[in-house]
Amino acid sequence: MIDHLFAQNEEWARRMVEADPDYFARLVKQQAPRLLWIGCSDARVPANTILGLDPGDVFVHRNVANLAIHTDLNYLSVLQFAVDVLGVEDIIVCGHYGCGGIRAALRSNQLGVIDNWLRHIRDIRDQHADVLASAADAEEVEDLLVEANVLTQVYNVARAPILQNAWSRGRRVTVHGVAYRLRDGILHDLGYRVGSVEEIGEPHRVVPHR
Repeated sequence: MIDHLFAQNEEWARRMVEADPDYFARLVKQQAPRLLWIGCSDARVPANTILGLDPGDVFVHRNVANLAIHTDLNYLSVLQFAVDVLGVEDIIVCGHYGCGGIRAALRSNQLGVIDNWLRHIRDIRDQHADVLASAADAEEVEDLLVEANVLTQVYNVARAPILQNAWSRGRRVTVHGVAYRLRDGILHDLGYRVGSVEEIGEPHRVVPHR
């Protein structure tokens, strides 16, 4: 399997150079994406591919069920680098319908260490219990929880001091919430959008770091 992957990599590199001799030379020069993508680890949802963009165009952070947890130093490090160093202008939180993490969070089966991670989604499930109870079937329950999770993570990103500090310095950064549908390959704009400290709610505002 590994030998096959190396062979495929060499073939891919050869094709890219044949099509564009300067392709890799441009990539080496610098990384200057204007977009941060926070998505799910699901192998079927690769950011660059579904956006139709080249390597270097998107800065990507992925984890199970696209969570933006305020104690996750991995996510926070990516967020700060994207905002303060790369200067991204847009942050996309992308969930996807048919998400295994969402499905697991709706069940009570014990899975192991990941149960600690899924707890965040189960909290969202409980907060939206009335809406989920009105769903017509199990698939709609999953879809509604996918969307509720995206909404929660959009606000988690927006409430991070990293974003609040950037806004206080006059930076224009907008957080967007979208969902990807596996069966047709289309991204759906959920209409969740936060672009200023005024939109995050008074209890979550912090004194900006100068």
